[in-house]
Amino acid sequence: MILIKNGYLIDPKSGREGKLDLLIEGDRIRKIGPDLDVPEGDCRVMDAEGLVVAPGLVDVHVHFRDPGFEYKEDIATGAAAAARGGFTGVVMMANTKPPIDNVDTLRYVLDKGEKTPIHVYSCANVTRGMQGKELTPMSTLAQAGAVGFTDDGIPLLDADLVLQAMETAAAMDMPISFHEEDPKLIADNGINRGKASMHFGIGGSPREAEISLIERDLKLAGQTNASILIQHISTREGVEAVRQAKARGFHVHAEATPHHFTLTEEAAIRYGTLAKMNPPLREEEDRQAIIAGLVDGTIDVIATDHAPHSAEEKAREITAAPSGIIGLETSLALGITTLVDGGYMTLKHLLSLMSTNPARLYHLDAGYLKEGGPADVILIDTAADVCPGDYASKSCNTPFSGWRLKGLVKANICAGKLVYEAE
Repeated sequence: MILIKNGYLIDPKSGREGKLDLLIEGDRIRKIGPDLDVPEGDCRVMDAEGLVVAPGLVDVHVHFRDPGFEYKEDIATGAAAAARGGFTGVVMMANTKPPIDNVDTLRYVLDKGEKTPIHVYSCANVTRGMQGKELTPMSTLAQAGAVGFTDDGIPLLDADLVLQAMETAAAMDMPISFHEEDPKLIADNGINRGKASMHFGIGGSPREAEISLIERDLKLAGQTNASILIQHISTREGVEAVRQAKARGFHVHAEATPHHFTLTEEAAIRYGTLAKMNPPLREEEDRQAIIAGLVDGTIDVIATDHAPHSAEEKAREITAAPSGIIGLETSLALGITTLVDGGYMTLKHLLSLMSTNPARLYHLDAGYLKEGGPADVILIDTAADVCPGDYASKSCNTPFSGWRLKGLVKANICAGKLVYEAE
């Protein structure tokens, strides 16, 4: 048993918060209440005075690079980075090598995930080989354990195929996620077409590449009533399109990354390839629109798009280096620093975006604190200084190293076991 005493508990699902103790027995929460007595038997007492007690975070967009690219990350190191960042559950993307378009590869990643101390789930691909030409056996993959579908990393360009995929996912009541960038409009991806592309002397990626596919997929979602997730939204026009679709009652969701609500294309100029990602960092008006979307519920999920790459790869010139940054170990601190301390939202709201909402979208038993509920609990020191730089991830490709942030994960308890504790 574990008894957490004297903490300030926040449950974003019920709205409950206050000075409350929490008792864990096995992999479930046994009791929540004020001034709980230490039970008889073997029980560890954790003093959470001055700390926030919150549900474990859930990230529904991570790349653990396994199989195929284990030199960047593997499922074990990715899970370790997640645990350190306060995540008790993650959903892996399917753009591995081979891709997760078949039951054997799906079982491989899920089996490895079960050997980690956190809950590791996985999406399966929408199309075979991520070629955008033929659907995978989506029903079979769902039965084998996939929690959603995506070809993230590669946009789906065949509208008829997208419609068919949405209809299939809707019939199974499963989410389908979309990477919205039309390559026909992009000269050099990862850098915004504007001030940043002019700085590097390249064509860059225009905002229209994202907007056009978002508008297409929102329309198809309205026709099919599919539960779709617009991944890593980056443009103010895209945010507004999602807002209007939600107002019409469409079953649509959107995610924002910490780098898109914290940085602009100025960071690409300053940090070079360490701030190169797809879709790219855009303008301050876009960043502010993303924050406004998070505040009013248009964007209902924060996800990291944790994308490890080797130092050698990121050392290449701007057009040759791969896109993406790691994010699991900086995500919560960026949310607290940028959004909560920035005055945009409460900590309870931030936690809903990082735990309750993503868990609900993927039908996961997570993201809440309740007697009888899962013992996935984190302790947060919201006032503690955080200076990223020493990572559990295999990779360190991020512009946030050396930043001064607020919000330290002091302990992470997953399924009733202490899986991480800050030194």
